[in-house]
Amino acid sequence: MTKIKSPNGPASETLRDLPVGMSATVNSVGGKGQLPQHFLDMGLIPGVRVTLVKYAPMGDPVEVRLHGYELTLRLEDAGKIGIRNISREGEPEHVETFDEEERQLELPHPGLGEEKGLIDDPEAHLRPVKGKLTFALAGNQNCGKTTLFNQLTGSNQHVGNFPGVTVDRKSGPIRGYPDTEVTDLPGIYSLSPYTSEEIVSREFILDERPSAIINIVDATNIERNLYLTMQLVELDIPMVLALNMMDEMEGNGGSIHINEMEQILQMPVVPISAVKNQGVEELVRHAVHIARYQERPGLQDFCGKNDHGGAVHRALHGVMHLIEDHAKAAAIPIRFAAAKLLEGDHLIQEELKLDPAEIETIDRIAQQMETERGLDRAAAIADMRYLFIDRLCRKTVVKPHESREHVRSRRIDRILTGKYTAIPAFILIMALVFWLTFNVIGAALQDWLADGIDALTEVVKTALASSGVNDAMQSLIVDGIFTGVGSVLSFIPIIVVLFFFLSLLEDSGYMARVAFFMDKLLRKIGLSGRSIVPMLIGFGCTVPAVMSTRTLPSERDRKMTIMLTPFMSCSAKMPIYAFFTAAFFPKSGGLVMIVLYFGGILMGILTAMASKNTLFRGEAVPFVMELPNYRMPGLKNTLRLMWDKARDFLERAFTVIFIGTIVVWFLQTFDFRLNMVADTGESMLALIAGAIAPIFTPAGLGDWKLCTALISGFLAKESVVSTLSVLYGGISELASAITPLTACSMLAFCLLYTPCVAAIASVKRELGGMWALKMVFFQCAIAWVVAVIVRLIGLALGFS
Repeated sequence: MTKIKSPNGPASETLRDLPVGMSATVNSVGGKGQLPQHFLDMGLIPGVRVTLVKYAPMGDPVEVRLHGYELTLRLEDAGKIGIRNISREGEPEHVETFDEEERQLELPHPGLGEEKGLIDDPEAHLRPVKGKLTFALAGNQNCGKTTLFNQLTGSNQHVGNFPGVTVDRKSGPIRGYPDTEVTDLPGIYSLSPYTSEEIVSREFILDERPSAIINIVDATNIERNLYLTMQLVELDIPMVLALNMMDEMEGNGGSIHINEMEQILQMPVVPISAVKNQGVEELVRHAVHIARYQERPGLQDFCGKNDHGGAVHRALHGVMHLIEDHAKAAAIPIRFAAAKLLEGDHLIQEELKLDPAEIETIDRIAQQMETERGLDRAAAIADMRYLFIDRLCRKTVVKPHESREHVRSRRIDRILTGKYTAIPAFILIMALVFWLTFNVIGAALQDWLADGIDALTEVVKTALASSGVNDAMQSLIVDGIFTGVGSVLSFIPIIVVLFFFLSLLEDSGYMARVAFFMDKLLRKIGLSGRSIVPMLIGFGCTVPAVMSTRTLPSERDRKMTIMLTPFMSCSAKMPIYAFFTAAFFPKSGGLVMIVLYFGGILMGILTAMASKNTLFRGEAVPFVMELPNYRMPGLKNTLRLMWDKARDFLERAFTVIFIGTIVVWFLQTFDFRLNMVADTGESMLALIAGAIAPIFTPAGLGDWKLCTALISGFLAKESVVSTLSVLYGGISELASAITPLTACSMLAFCLLYTPCVAAIASVKRELGGMWALKMVFFQCAIAWVVAVIVRLIGLALGFS
């Protein structure tokens, strides 16, 4: 065994010092605030073997392997994790051994309130519960929860291969069981309040007390996933364990002894493949049965009898006796409350309303446990759970060899996260997506659809004229509806094609890699690499991008990321870009799109750098994130996402945009005496918009028609195109009415000004009305300044 010693001795060795390809045993876990607890929840506990896989292309963060999965963390945080027993990966290392009695999983000794079936009415479990049954679908991030939710309910929720896809609760009845409701909770690693989604899941389970819990576990990474299971068991709620991805597990030579696991855990265990809909019916039958008859897990105490858990066991039961009355009064499961108090969970302490003397007693019990166990209180509780999981897996799990998916992922990552290839590959991939969308596939489909709409418009126009329909009605139908709404509909192919490519990147697992190698760059502007996910989602729609910031554990990072997401060009701005590009830059569509998209990113970076030391002082939160294996994107999920975006676009086209188009047509067709005007400059709209035109004049946007289009964009960005089409009559008419420099100013303003009403409402829901109002004024001010600068530069270069 090759050992590497630090010049300063073993005590100074940390995970930061571990060379690539080497393994070590975690010796200690440090850090401030909730970070150590998060490390423990992710499996970085004293005694676990960890291997340093690689550094990010810019040297930070690093990728490590433990418990059979990959985790990323920054060098600064890796320096807080002490290590020992360094050896090359695959070499034998010294590990603590269990004697034969410790290896056996005997039925545990019951403690206070833990006897199986100990309820107020001993025969209550024989009588079925009447009424509606509610289920909480809980599990780690990226374990297949949303896929299972779709199979259970027939829903079409979006699925993605990166952590944090589900950021809000979604509910629906189980198919075939109308008196049920299952809620898909955000993915969590524990019930510790580290991030917003953990709090959402924890509060739902504790406050709403579902009839049962469906705990979905990734069978290919069972040790880490079972950590959450151990905490859910402590809640004393009926539960069924769903072992997902069993097809992948067995396909790589692994297996799980289901009956033995059921006997040890004393609850139903069902192997499933959510993506293939295998085993789901059996899972539903078990879930409905345990919920209807309130059959709780028989296992509550998983402290070992003869191992290090003795100290933890005594501490747990000492606290349980102390807080029994408080737990009952607060309706919090006593075992769960005791474990959380020993971990140092202040939220539970506040909910139990403990007096100072009781808090002091609990602290003394925890200190005694730390002395006996040789670990701090949080690590001791985590170690107790992982020791049980280790014994459980030794007895029931046949580990697979390295999976095909993992081998494939390592090979792909040599290029996509390589030191010299990651950034160029990312730029190349995004440029290829834009080129195919705006210059090849999407552009061709858009032209076909636009030609079809134009042909239909001519047919309708001829039919109306030959039928002698009133001139005003003809104008409404042709100039208002067909020209306005039709111009927006022609951009559906571009949106669908773009989301097709983004869905492929998301489903494949590439998005998580982007967060990994972009972390150091984002940290320079005061953000974490995890912020890249909301920003990338922002290229689709600002609303889900704002919601996805709930996965960020820092309030500072959440606010800063939300402020920057509108700089990412959402799909609703795409018709504006395409409209002006077709009118003024038809031969350079792809280049113009790249300039606009990366221009928005650049403005976001500049804004972040200006505000990180003023409005958002402080350091970015630690970057701790799981890296999933690459997987082939699912055709069903990709098509679902494409349809969802097309449907959303159509709904807006025939609601907000349709109404807005009619209003614009009415205001520009009539004067204040409701007489049809021959010159639109005499219309109501011209007089109203003319009042605010002077504000936009320095940017070259003083034409009342352009002002009207910008105002309509507050409702929906697509309305800018429909309004311009109604006021100018189409692309060719617009090209003859304004100059290319004015078009550039207009594009710059549309790129940066305030998002739509729906996005503003989502910001208000997340951060409050004052923040939403600040964002509106801030974005508009930035857009105005940039548009003025663009015009001044153009004039200086001789453009007019």
